[in-house]
Amino acid sequence: MKWFIYSQSFAMTAASVSFPFYLLFIQNLGRSFSSFGFAYGLFTLSAAVSHRLIGKWADKSGGYGLLVVYAIGMSFLFLLIPSVTSIKMVYFLQIFLGVLGAVQKTSEKVVLSEMPYNGGRGKMIGNYHFWTSLCSSFAVMGTGLLLNYFTIHFIFYGSSIFFLASSICLVISHTDYIRTHRQCEKGNKAN
Repeated sequence: MKWFIYSQSFAMTAASVSFPFYLLFIQNLGRSFSSFGFAYGLFTLSAAVSHRLIGKWADKSGGYGLLVVYAIGMSFLFLLIPSVTSIKMVYFLQIFLGVLGAVQKTSEKVVLSEMPYNGGRGKMIGNYHFWTSLCSSFAVMGTGLLLNYFTIHFIFYGSSIFFLASSICLVISHTDYIRTHRQCEKGNKAN
């Protein structure tokens, strides 16, 4: 669980840091409320449309693999954000961000539901959300301070690195999960 929390803390930090500033970035490209609303609507629509398919994939492949796809995909997309120059490119990007957001939401829940736990599952999930939210809140506050010294592009490049770190922690977490799961199965067979 520890590595999964690290992984998702990196991902939530990157997403939380970039989201408020990404909105400013979009506002500079689309100068009207309608273009902003359409961009955000594409994000939510693409997420909604893809959730069922992603759920099927998560049942077949498990949540860890899809979370790695999410983290690496977000890492690459965040490298592209600073080079976006038109509202049409923002619309295209929003579709991919929506699909990847759906991958994260569904896969995270799949992984949490499969985690071995001692005691109450609610306590485990509460602990998970505490740490990921805490990291996220500190990151947003710190980023506002850092922007006094760097350009907005710095946020997207830094977030890309955080998403990549998330994928590395996911691989470690999955390896740890497999090892723990095998030990539990051996213990159950011995009884």
